[in-house]
Amino acid sequence: MDRAELTNEQVLKRDIPWEHYMSTKLISGTGLQHLRRYDHKSESDRARLLDEIALESVRPKLQNGMLPNGEASNSKSKLTSTQDVLRGLIDWICSQLRNPTHPNCSVPTAIHGLSNLLKEPFVRTSFVQADGVKLLIPLITPASTQQSTQLLYETCLCIWLLSFYDAAVDYLSTTRVMPRLVEVVKSSTKEKVVRVVVMSLRNLLAKGAFAAQMIDLGLPQIVQNLKAQAWTDEDLLDALNQLEAGLKDSLKKLSSFDKYKQQVLLGHLDWSPMHKDPMFWRENINNFEENDFQILRVLMTVIDTSTDTTALAVACYDLSQFLQYHPSGRIVVADLKAKDRVMKLMNHDNAEVRKNALLCVQRLFLGAKYASFLQA
Repeated sequence: MDRAELTNEQVLKRDIPWEHYMSTKLISGTGLQHLRRYDHKSESDRARLLDEIALESVRPKLQNGMLPNGEASNSKSKLTSTQDVLRGLIDWICSQLRNPTHPNCSVPTAIHGLSNLLKEPFVRTSFVQADGVKLLIPLITPASTQQSTQLLYETCLCIWLLSFYDAAVDYLSTTRVMPRLVEVVKSSTKEKVVRVVVMSLRNLLAKGAFAAQMIDLGLPQIVQNLKAQAWTDEDLLDALNQLEAGLKDSLKKLSSFDKYKQQVLLGHLDWSPMHKDPMFWRENINNFEENDFQILRVLMTVIDTSTDTTALAVACYDLSQFLQYHPSGRIVVADLKAKDRVMKLMNHDNAEVRKNALLCVQRLFLGAKYASFLQA
């Protein structure tokens, strides 16, 4: 058969003398190894190999540009070259997390590489600048298979490494990373996953508003449950003890209004005791004036947009409580144009939502005294 008549399939099945190309220095020894691994493999195996090669190619440059202790070498050109390579690799990792080139291999490979690279402070900075932190959050979810467990572990390892970098922590505080971490640590039985999540929580506890979130999500009780299990990892046991002590200290410092504020701002509205506690409303009603009545505005956003019936009912109830306890409550709520927005919920399918929307509207129209009389 004429060579021009060979099909693509026939060409791909031919044995290529790769060793000959190496002996003539057309390819390197490393290239020969890669080609041997790549040749005659399935499409999925080839995709996985290409991802591995992309990660391995950066290692010699890292070794040339960095000393064993992680400090920059004396060669400015080497350092610049290394940083350029790292930036390119971070861009590649982010692109794989956004749009994987292979459905099964790309994301695990990218996360595996990232979990190693984030040990370098420069990479943490570059990853945050590349807007990569948000790409990790959807991956923090309870695992059901061995492969997904490894991906979850390495993703949480990335979060732990980022928890040492303030800019990353600031970004994490704007996401729903905390509910996801708490859900994972509550449901996971894999010791290494629990360890890295607990260590991440321990690091985040003292930063920003994370302590209030942890308390609101019930983490103190979860830690108690975890401590009752038969773990063997000393690092995990130490981290659990430190996290427990930190949470107890935070509970003492956190005022009831701080807890309430975090609950509202995070959208975690439920029937926790403070909502129906008259003492809470009497003692904290003036705090609702902070930041031009920010809390009320957020409650109105919940009323406008939430599909959670509990959140809607609680938001209406809290608004009615503000009307009852604040001396200028009706004026403030009227300025927020709340009447029509709440009245829409009086026709809601859920009875609890209808009930609390009605109470709110009654207090808005009649005042707290007469509305409470009607409710009695």
